[in-house]
Amino acid sequence: MTTVGLGSSMNIFFLLIAVVLITATLPLVLELLIVTSALFVPRRRTKLPPTQKLRRLTIVVPAHNEDLLVARCVTSLRASAGQAAQILVVAHNCTDTTAELAREAGAEVLVFDDPAARGKGHALRVGFAAALAAGADALAVVDADSTVSANFVPMIHQALSEGADALQCRYEMKSLSDKGNSGLASLAFRGFTFIRPMGRDRLGFSAGILGNGFALTAKTLREVPYEAFSLVEDLEYHLHLLLAHKRVRFIEYAVVSAELPVARTAEVSQRARWEGGRIRVAKMWTGPLLREILRGRLSMIEPLMDITGMPLAFGVSALIMVSILPLPVARIYGLFSLALVLTHVLLAAWAGPHFFRTLRLLAMAPFYILWKFRLVPRLIRASHSEAAWIRTSR
Repeated sequence: MTTVGLGSSMNIFFLLIAVVLITATLPLVLELLIVTSALFVPRRRTKLPPTQKLRRLTIVVPAHNEDLLVARCVTSLRASAGQAAQILVVAHNCTDTTAELAREAGAEVLVFDDPAARGKGHALRVGFAAALAAGADALAVVDADSTVSANFVPMIHQALSEGADALQCRYEMKSLSDKGNSGLASLAFRGFTFIRPMGRDRLGFSAGILGNGFALTAKTLREVPYEAFSLVEDLEYHLHLLLAHKRVRFIEYAVVSAELPVARTAEVSQRARWEGGRIRVAKMWTGPLLREILRGRLSMIEPLMDITGMPLAFGVSALIMVSILPLPVARIYGLFSLALVLTHVLLAAWAGPHFFRTLRLLAMAPFYILWKFRLVPRLIRASHSEAAWIRTSR
């Protein structure tokens, strides 16, 4: 083969690699471009049609063997709610003292034992049905391992009374470990649960549901029944809301907080369930969202980018590869996209505590990315699995 022929073959080879990598990373890049750039747009107050003041808010707390933390959760909710909400703990397939401790802390308890009904979605469906039957006109969800800010319940009352169909409060996942991986995981989580929802909300899009700290009116729940039972039932239900033309508002000043698992095995298990579940949802929902876009609902482009975008760590790796290819267009795309990712990460760091300490953690990012690649076999398995409720080790 001549030198010219070899050079031509190499150019084609690099071009094919560029096409594959750009195609794979484009949904993530577009998603980050949409939601991150929105944060630089002046905030607009959306006027909602007036509605009646809430009479009865029920906070549903799904719990599976949470005897270590459920009392703390109920106490936090009672401090925020006062007499403004009822607290209903759904003790789902528990083999410990979750029900007794929740009752002692002041919650109403619904014991739900059904080994065939595995997963958080089943507990929510039962809890929602009980709350509606008791006359609730709005429902909120808080995980049993969480605490809430003092203004959590008042902010929910205000937003739903102003006409919101549904809302998502700010969800913080705190790191209790000094390990770099845990700190970076907390940073990545803040980007996913704070920066992205806030950007969507500023653009008038639906903010999304994050599984913890969300609320719905009874009217919304009756119109869109909770029939989501996958490993990421929150994402699945949000897609049902989107198809029904419902918008989830983002309430950034009301906070629900939980803690990242300290044990490495627990963190690996949790990550695999979340990201593997998202892969499964992407396979199920890409078609329906594309059909909505073809019917003229261009607002469905953003949720399509969200579910088809690869996890950030994998995306960064692919973008680095793109940026070193000997093709000018590929390099421009790669470097622009990496700058966009950096902006997104810096905004997430600024939104949390200890900004400069968090920046120092970025030196550990290569090791975090390598750790994420080790999860790939687990992610693939989780993308094919049913929604078993596996309690995260504390």
